[in-house]
Amino acid sequence: MDEKKRRMLELVELLNHARRVYEQEDTEIMSNFEYDKLYDELLALEQELGTTLASSPTVNVGYEVLSELPKERHGRPMLSLDKTKEVGRLKEFLGGQKAVISWKMDGLTIVLTYQGGTLVKAVTRGNGEVGEVITNNAKVFQNLPLHIPYQGELVLRGEAVIGYRDFEKINAQIEDVDAKYKNPRNLCSGSVRQLSNEVTAKRNVHFYAFTLVWAEGLDFENSRARQMEWLRGQGFDVVEYHVVTADTVEEEVAWFSAKISENDFPSDGLVLVYDDIAYGQSLGTTAKFPRDSFAFKWADEVRETKLLEIEWSPSRTGLINPVAIFEPVELEGTTVSRASVHNLSIMEDLQLGIGDIVQVYKANMIIPQIAGNLTRGGNVEIPQTCPVCGGKTRVSMENETKTLYCTNPRCQAKQVKAFALFVSRDALNIEGMSEATLEKFILSGFIKDFVDIFHLERYGEEIKNMEGFGEKSYVNLQTSIGRARETTLPRLVYGLGIPNIGLANAKMICKAFDNDPQRIVNATREELGEIPGVGDVIAGTFVEYFAEKGHKELFYRLLEEVRLPEKAGGEAAAQAFSGKNFVITGSMTHFSNRGEVKELIEAKGGKVTGSVTSKTDYLINNDVQSTSSKNKKARELGIPIISEEEFLGMLG
Repeated sequence: MDEKKRRMLELVELLNHARRVYEQEDTEIMSNFEYDKLYDELLALEQELGTTLASSPTVNVGYEVLSELPKERHGRPMLSLDKTKEVGRLKEFLGGQKAVISWKMDGLTIVLTYQGGTLVKAVTRGNGEVGEVITNNAKVFQNLPLHIPYQGELVLRGEAVIGYRDFEKINAQIEDVDAKYKNPRNLCSGSVRQLSNEVTAKRNVHFYAFTLVWAEGLDFENSRARQMEWLRGQGFDVVEYHVVTADTVEEEVAWFSAKISENDFPSDGLVLVYDDIAYGQSLGTTAKFPRDSFAFKWADEVRETKLLEIEWSPSRTGLINPVAIFEPVELEGTTVSRASVHNLSIMEDLQLGIGDIVQVYKANMIIPQIAGNLTRGGNVEIPQTCPVCGGKTRVSMENETKTLYCTNPRCQAKQVKAFALFVSRDALNIEGMSEATLEKFILSGFIKDFVDIFHLERYGEEIKNMEGFGEKSYVNLQTSIGRARETTLPRLVYGLGIPNIGLANAKMICKAFDNDPQRIVNATREELGEIPGVGDVIAGTFVEYFAEKGHKELFYRLLEEVRLPEKAGGEAAAQAFSGKNFVITGSMTHFSNRGEVKELIEAKGGKVTGSVTSKTDYLINNDVQSTSSKNKKARELGIPIISEEEFLGMLG
């Protein structure tokens, strides 16, 4: 069963990845035949196990938008847990009993109800008495079973969570600093309680079961641990747990404490619940807490250290955050030397001063924070200029929080999106240059304009020692930059980020001026207006861009860094595919991607479309014998299916 479930999960991930890259990147990582074969295997496993995950490609959960989330009263109140930071108190709680100890996950508690093997209701904890019905949203959680083998009524509780990696990725896409989420729990709460479950689906919410409330007609031999194993067998991911006694609880707490740094999901402690169900229920509850369970909160490891400096860290929104740099200390098994102070209000509340003795800890044993300041020197000066661009700064009061901003609209820290376009697939196509990496390079002073990207070797040692980098990553990046030097004029023009100039427009303009950089730079509005498809607005923004001396100089400097293809000998050779229509599918071997093939065809006068029709002249597919829909259509219409080798032969 476990092996089959693992295979089912593997197939869900593989098929979803194949579908995602095909739909979003126009890339096929497997043939239609192989996809269909794996799909049928997944379907058979789901039918055999009686389990279907919400993220499975075999189900199509329709997106719905609600006007509001209905409220519903819980059948029994969901009480908070009594808590302690002392292991000794846990030993007292255990006495002579066994208990299940598990992560106390920091997300949003959800109650699920299944009937006839199908999810019928999901309700948030709310205030413990009344929650919100979020059934549609639960149906798009990444790992939640929509169907399970058990056909009776099942009620269970669990935690909806968003991992740190997804949290950082989603937050990085939000430019408005005030709209950013403070922590994964806030993001999860907002995601689970959306009125549109299409938004929830994009947030990568996961569900971990931690309590079986009711399962009609089943006997679990009076054991919580058996309930957890049964839930796992039904297809649920259950929170990681161990069975403990008073003799073993100390070493188990130490085990969980050591492991938390490896976890992607947030946890703010542990939970103990008696394994003996009847015994736990016989104890009843207090006015606030159930007596069968207890929460253990991490006792924050606090260290004293000396504040060395405040580093001012600009972001793409213009916000400049203070970061405390202090003498390194050991916290939760790692060396820590810096912590974000978040904003000026917090910095001033702490009265931070260089040389102060500060107390530092790790929130949830993960994120370094300053707990307090013992000496309160208060001598930190707020910078008058931006550390990246030298532009003037201003202090702003928003939502009763004092923050510092850079006022220079051309600050490099604000230009991450522009640099991201320059290195994107349709422009210079530099792999390994994510927005996060670009932001690090810009804030470190390695990149001030596009040309600097071609000279990162100046900072080779610094880059190799950056977090997330190393020798191999650096070499791969340099290799990608080297390949990017071989490019085309339309790609270079598009990468400049001229308003209204997409890749198609860049190709039209370059072609009209015979790919002559000098003519392109000096193009007039009238000349551009004569190009079919280039209107007055596009012509205006293009001319305005190169009218600026700095832009013109940057373009000429970039031309010295790249190598453009030499013009083909003769118009006939240049337009070898004039009037020919191509469709490209499948993976490439001689070219980096299908985009390169498309660019070559268009440069020689041909046209590339997305679907096979009677007007198609050639279908390029290395898997010539494939039974994919495009191959079938081409055969029906008598259209030649050619491989890359045959295509290269046509080029001579």
